Amino acid sequence: MKLRQLVLAASAALLSLGLSAAPQVGAPAPDFSVVDSKGVSHQLSDFAGKNVVLEWTNHDCPFVKKHYEGNMQALQAEMKAQDVVWLSVISSAPGKQGHVSGTKADELTASRSAMPTAVVFDESGTVGKAYDAKTTPHMYVIDKAGVLQYMGGIDSIPSAKVADIAKATPYFANAAKAVLNGETPNPAITKPYGCSVKY
Repeated sequence: MKLRQLVLAASAALLSLGLSAAPQVGAPAPDFSVVDSKGVSHQLSDFAGKNVVLEWTNHDCPFVKKHYEGNMQALQAEMKAQDVVWLSVISSAPGKQGHVSGTKADELTASRSAMPTAVVFDESGTVGKAYDAKTTPHMYVIDKAGVLQYMGGIDSIPSAKVADIAKATPYFANAAKAVLNGETPNPAITKPYGCSVKY
């Protein structure tokens, strides 16, 4: 069997199992429909013509806490100033670590001086699995045309130490800046680190 036939057969097998292939950098980002902490529905397609950041998060994860000591807020502020849509995605299932109500999510946003465009819920894990989100944080950058341009770690040092942020290569920040400048991120894929997403 030729390689193309093998790939098609494997894809068909995945679809028959109800699974989707991993998202591909350079291809259209999977569309989704989610509800935010205020009860407002959002679809990725609603943001056509804007750059979009997806940040998988879990406020109880030590790696998330590390970046919410100021780094994540600074990144959010920088992106907001350039009209980037920033969605903080909570895929924690009910009863699992990191699962919160809309009210609690808003309290966390306020207490941490965070500034995402919205905090959205993915209790079923459908969106997380479509994006193959594995950790909190796990970062994605989607360009104005809806093409996935970056997926991976927030930076290069997989620790929970705040002091390591300044020493690390800021993979996500570099990728976001490249997209804002109309360039292709390099690297476009990096290994994420953090707590496992609590599906």
